[in-house]
Amino acid sequence: MVEVTTKSADALCGDYLEQVIAYMRECQNTEKDNLDAAARLMAEHIAKDRLVNVFGPGGHSNLATQELFFRAGGLMHINAILDEGTLLSNGALRSMAIERTPGYGRVVVENLRLGEDDLLILVNAYGINAALIDAALTAREAGVTLIGISSRQHAENTAPDHPARHPTKQNLHDLVDVAIDTKVPVGDALLTIPGVKENTSAVSTFTNAIALNSLVIRTIVHLRDLGIEPPIWRSGNAPGGDEANGQFLDRFRGRVRAL
Repeated sequence: MVEVTTKSADALCGDYLEQVIAYMRECQNTEKDNLDAAARLMAEHIAKDRLVNVFGPGGHSNLATQELFFRAGGLMHINAILDEGTLLSNGALRSMAIERTPGYGRVVVENLRLGEDDLLILVNAYGINAALIDAALTAREAGVTLIGISSRQHAENTAPDHPARHPTKQNLHDLVDVAIDTKVPVGDALLTIPGVKENTSAVSTFTNAIALNSLVIRTIVHLRDLGIEPPIWRSGNAPGGDEANGQFLDRFRGRVRAL
């Protein structure tokens, strides 16, 4: 009989919290230059009143798109690509099958009709799936400026013959103009519980969120330094929220598809 070390749920939750904070801190501290380069690109586009497009092809990677879009304290120039194919609300197994389907990401990006004056942020925790790589390749062909947010470690340590991979076996961080490394470990789930076979508790949602919100902060600072007051969403549930947001809505209705 294998002896199992007893550890309370409270202690395990504390371990998880410490690990998540460590990954988030590492992302912020080691990716400063890349975050700033990406934020400058965002500020340049917003200064010209151009949209910043965001696509997270993959089940939970769609959460990253939603983290930037229509968010209290977020930038109004964000155009979220909330494609129905990979949303978990349409079926988790369906979502996984579609994110692994070569050609699907090409259809989504071509439908956006992006070109040389456009900016696209691609977010995917692992940086390898077929829909993601097709999206990146298609955008590159059109001359779109690309920012990638993914884990270099996870991509480089995933086998070339993994079923999620694009036929070209490429990684997102090799295809973008600016790559931001979220440091997500292989498998994503951080916590080992003694006596339990599988790890639990993923970190990618947190590292995506810290990277994305750091981009927003840095972009706003760059815009401020240019003398530009960017439109920022106020929570509709906060005092004066509807009024604050309402003064800008006519600028974005019809341009931002998901509004």
